[in-house]
Amino acid sequence: GSSRKEITEHWEWLENNLLQTLSIFENEEDITTFVKGKIHGIIAEENKSLQPKDEEDPGKFKEAEVKMRKQFGMPEGEKLVNYYSCSFWKGRVPRQGWLYLTVNHLCFYSFLLGKEVTLIIQWLDVTQLEKNATLLFPECIKVNTRDNEYFFSMFLNISETFKLMEQLANIAMRQLLDNENFLEDKNLTKPKRPLKNISALKRDLDARAKNERYRATFRLPKDEQLDGHTDCTLWTPFAKMHIPGQMFVSNNYICFSSKEDEACLLIIPLREVTIVEKADSSSVLPSPLSISTKGKMTFLFANLKDRNFLVQRISDFLQKTSAQRSGGECAAETWKGNSANSGNEVDR
Repeated sequence: GSSRKEITEHWEWLENNLLQTLSIFENEEDITTFVKGKIHGIIAEENKSLQPKDEEDPGKFKEAEVKMRKQFGMPEGEKLVNYYSCSFWKGRVPRQGWLYLTVNHLCFYSFLLGKEVTLIIQWLDVTQLEKNATLLFPECIKVNTRDNEYFFSMFLNISETFKLMEQLANIAMRQLLDNENFLEDKNLTKPKRPLKNISALKRDLDARAKNERYRATFRLPKDEQLDGHTDCTLWTPFAKMHIPGQMFVSNNYICFSSKEDEACLLIIPLREVTIVEKADSSSVLPSPLSISTKGKMTFLFANLKDRNFLVQRISDFLQKTSAQRSGGECAAETWKGNSANSGNEVDR
């Protein structure tokens, strides 16, 4: 460390995260092996995250994928989703190494002080995944198969890893039931800028999970693709108040979900939208946006962070929806006419 404060912070981290675990070891050699392995793992993870924030290193990820295939004898078609530094508990002794999550397998490899550990588990063999913490296993992920149980711990981001493992196991089970192979979804919205140290397949899976949650929450068709979401408030006449929540925009729907315990869900089909208007902002109602439908219903949203961009996206989807209709007046033209009558600003 470059200062006493930095050294003290690091030492306190070691005390809080490792000291309790060290009490289970019977000799100093195992303690030394574990601590060295853990620190090497932290350094490796930090080096992995030192890429510029808006860039990823495809070469480094490709290198890890090649290493994974060679290490575990995987075919060329096996795709690496992500990899993490962690500890695998073999009995009462943790082995520091690397966990590789692929489309079809969970793999782990460790080589410390001449001791090698190699582990390959098919997602189809996983019967249960748990994230818990015990005295013996501090904040760990337990993987159960038909024959064994495996414990992994000391993740820097255990929640992210656990969610990805759950998703891959669920995908494998659905493939088994549907008798289909995993295919990358070509229709998913691509990020405007690459994310650091995240593979294209990992982004694909993240977007797929968001789409599945969106469709399940609002019970939308299986081909509906989420474009984006933003925090906002919605005026509810029945409660006479603005309730906080999130607006979701996709190619055919505008949806809203409240953040309160008693859920308020709203689904507006774009084919029913006639007017999209931006009203004047005020201290009581910042960045308001009203959406009117053919059924003469008006929904008032407010507290939108990027209202101009949001209205532009809705306009783009409305124009596509209008173009798909056979006959009838174009929704975009309807906005223009209403805009001229109302005097309010409308983005097309």
